[in-house]
Amino acid sequence: MKAARFDVVLFGATSFVGSIIAAYLARQGEPLRWALAGRSKDKLEALRSSLGAAGEGLECLVADAEDPEALRTLCRSTRVVLSCVGPYALYGSKLVEACVEQGTDYCDLTGEPQWVHLMIQRFGALAKTSGARIVHCCGFDSIPSDLGVWNLQQASQRYFGQACTSVSTRVTSMKGGVSGGTVASMLNVLKQALTDRQLRRVLADPYALCLDVEGLRKLDQHEVRLPEYDARIGQWCAPFVMASVNTKVVLRTYALLGQGWGAEFRYDEAMAMGGGLAGRARAMGMAGGLAAFVGASVLPPSRWLLQRFVLPAPGEGPSAKQQEQGSFEFEIHGTTADGQRAMTLVSGDRDPGYGSTAKMIAEAARCLALDLVGPRGRKTTAGGFWTPAALMGEFLTERLTRNAGVGFESTRIK
Repeated sequence: MKAARFDVVLFGATSFVGSIIAAYLARQGEPLRWALAGRSKDKLEALRSSLGAAGEGLECLVADAEDPEALRTLCRSTRVVLSCVGPYALYGSKLVEACVEQGTDYCDLTGEPQWVHLMIQRFGALAKTSGARIVHCCGFDSIPSDLGVWNLQQASQRYFGQACTSVSTRVTSMKGGVSGGTVASMLNVLKQALTDRQLRRVLADPYALCLDVEGLRKLDQHEVRLPEYDARIGQWCAPFVMASVNTKVVLRTYALLGQGWGAEFRYDEAMAMGGGLAGRARAMGMAGGLAAFVGASVLPPSRWLLQRFVLPAPGEGPSAKQQEQGSFEFEIHGTTADGQRAMTLVSGDRDPGYGSTAKMIAEAARCLALDLVGPRGRKTTAGGFWTPAALMGEFLTERLTRNAGVGFESTRIK
């Protein structure tokens, strides 16, 4: 592996989520050579000063997302680039290209499956050659789902000697604010999809991120689009806004791991809204509200009104108190081919979009830089476009549990 001055460079450090990630990294006691990066030297230095004694000695690297040569120089300086510059479809492609060219590992927070599809299509073969390990979706979308399913399958093998062939994730609790960056990414996807038929095909295909996996058997995957009753948990369910991207990531993990969860593996996600008439009413309200939001977002006049008067702007997000008071819980239920059942509870102790997300991606970057290397810094896994679970399953689970307040608790259901 090439010599590098840094283990991790945080690119987009002065963004809303970037500053949270920087503060988290600064609090960690584990030795890490890291640096701040972005396009404004003044803002980077102000962020460094805000970190107090922990920021002393941190280098500030100036690079613009549209400057290929500056990005190549940045990539040569580090083992891992952690990027939080979104929407990634607008600002992320040149950085991924630079990392792939230089053989530098990379992780990000994207929830834009059409862009991930494009990056795999353009740079997948080159990443395998250069040794760059590219890991998208290392935040709330999609680590709880992806790593939760991975942990469920590990438990199923211990309990039953076989994997679960049917898995359903149910979001049972989610408390926290929404940031302008997340909203901007979502609106950009919806805006593009309105006029791009090929993009709509990618968004609708649950296997869209498996384009470079040969011999994959593709099944019809269930998608919760309307309120429906889940007898397994005794609750009504509604569509989950992140299910589309999470499902694609989980299925890519399944493909990258050799389809070892069975040729008939099926997966779906939804929000659990409770039982009885009250649960049904909540599910109907959630489904209707989500449909109304999507409809309003794709039409220019109503989209402008949402952005102007309702939705947070880029750079805005939940307060520190809201982040601390937030939390989430996922129940991931699995059934084996012969009907045996297990469940993994995934929980987070901060708001999902920022407090927990910042810790997730920080630990993913540290895992890439510190855990997946051998003697003399040699990488222990091949280059390519990975998922969090397929590349870092055991190591990242341990890091998140120990450091980040993210729990994975598996049980056998009798």
